[in-house]
Amino acid sequence: MKQLTIQSTGIAGTLESSDISITIEQNEDKGIEIQLKSTVENLFGEQIKKVIRETLEDMGVNDALVRANDKGALDCTIQARVTSAVSRATQTPCYPWEVK
Repeated sequence: MKQLTIQSTGIAGTLESSDISITIEQNEDKGIEIQLKSTVENLFGEQIKKVIRETLEDMGVNDALVRANDKGALDCTIQARVTSAVSRATQTPCYPWEVK
């Protein structure tokens, strides 16, 4: 799997209800660190962190500082926001958007 390196800060998402704001920054040789603020942290905090971590690992990101501000986002929204933030932070398109 291709390893992705965070080159700059990547941001995706909003602070609207049912969304999550994700900020990804460099965390050189320190692994994945997740700082979470969530309106549902007591109930779903561990699940939110798990989705963030698994999405990063699936994309080949090993070192990242993630600041997440959750307003009740579903797992699919969390994955989409993390993917977008990584794409912006690595300056690498994560999906082939061209029509064939």
